[in-house]
Amino acid sequence: MEPDLISKKDLLLTCGISYGQLYRWKRKGLIPEDWFVRKSTFTGQETFFPREKMLARVERILSMKDEDLSLDDIAEAVSPSPLPDTFARDDMAERDVVSAAALDLFAELHPGVSELRFAELTAVSVADSLLRSGDAGRDEALAAIATLEAGWTTCEKTSCDLVLLRRMGVSTVVLISSGSDLLVADGVRVAARITLPTQIEQLKTRLKS
Repeated sequence: MEPDLISKKDLLLTCGISYGQLYRWKRKGLIPEDWFVRKSTFTGQETFFPREKMLARVERILSMKDEDLSLDDIAEAVSPSPLPDTFARDDMAERDVVSAAALDLFAELHPGVSELRFAELTAVSVADSLLRSGDAGRDEALAAIATLEAGWTTCEKTSCDLVLLRRMGVSTVVLISSGSDLLVADGVRVAARITLPTQIEQLKTRLKS
């Protein structure tokens, strides 16, 4: 099997979901039709899915079900509805899509810029999450924005996680493939790990509200 695919059987076991749930989600449009990949195996035709995208999507659906949202509400949140090309900084702050503090960090990197592209807004939302949770300080959140902006092209092609590492008071921000194991040296602590596909879907939900 290709390393970037997961079989239907393994998906159900890994995520603890049933066959019925999976296909109800498909009928409701929570999972795109083109994610169901039919391949020939030695036992016949089997169904596979893009591993990273599918695991992130199932995690998102289950987390939203925990919030007592209906399948229709979840479908609306995860649907790829079109978004504007840019977002006004003042509007994002006024609507509390992201905090003024996180937007101020973006302004330090881009003085005088009043319109954010979606990639930039995503980076700001990650920094905002780190600040609100208390997992990162100001300089670390600033580094998260810069790292995501630099790595956005890669993360558009492959699902990424942003990881904040600390060792003896020194922090580092890195991007790794979602779902992959992270091995760190002795004394290095994972202070935070944010899955970008989940972050993006949460951001789109706030933008639609």
